[in-house]
Amino acid sequence: MSFDRVAPHYRWLETLAFGNQLQQARVAFVREIETPLRILIVGEGNGRFLTELMRTGEPRVDCVEMSVRMIALARKQVPDAHVNFIEADVRDLTLCQAHYDLIVSHFFFDCFTEGALAEIIARLANAAAPDAQWLVADFCYPPRGWHHWRARALIAAMYFFFRAAAGIEARRLVDYSPFLRANGFMMRKELLSRRGEIRSQLWQRRVPSFAQDDAAPTDCGAS
Repeated sequence: MSFDRVAPHYRWLETLAFGNQLQQARVAFVREIETPLRILIVGEGNGRFLTELMRTGEPRVDCVEMSVRMIALARKQVPDAHVNFIEADVRDLTLCQAHYDLIVSHFFFDCFTEGALAEIIARLANAAAPDAQWLVADFCYPPRGWHHWRARALIAAMYFFFRAAAGIEARRLVDYSPFLRANGFMMRKELLSRRGEIRSQLWQRRVPSFAQDDAAPTDCGAS
């Protein structure tokens, strides 16, 4: 899977299909989260979310992206010494346990099959601190009405395109929420787009206080 072929065109394709809705979904909760110190972003793409995130402070960010051309675009957006860009599949990385206090996975889960997603979320959750926050923006199906069928047709067309152009693994949306809950996260907030086909979520991990000392973050990152 690689978005190198579509990277130069992704911005205008996104705007053509959704206007500014995807960016609104990415940044929906960025100014409401507790100030993070160590952040892991997976599938950042061309850096539009990262640009907004870095305006909130000076966190240390590990940004994992499989496309070298997307990384090049993101570097132009955020020429910042606090961002460590990593060209890799997150499944191939060694991530320190309980290290990050914010995980970000915008429009990333929809690229993977159910089995792959379970593995990826478990791996990311293992790298999350005991009280970590998790930001997710992704596509979804409205529950009923013509918006439901419109979303199904649009999302099916996107899967057809990105399977051909980028080689993504998935053929359909997978409900990722059971995997997040199984790894100790609870959804705190959710916002839906006007037609209900795009959602932004803020998840939070909570564990008993006696467990937090045993799983304190260590000073390391992705390698």
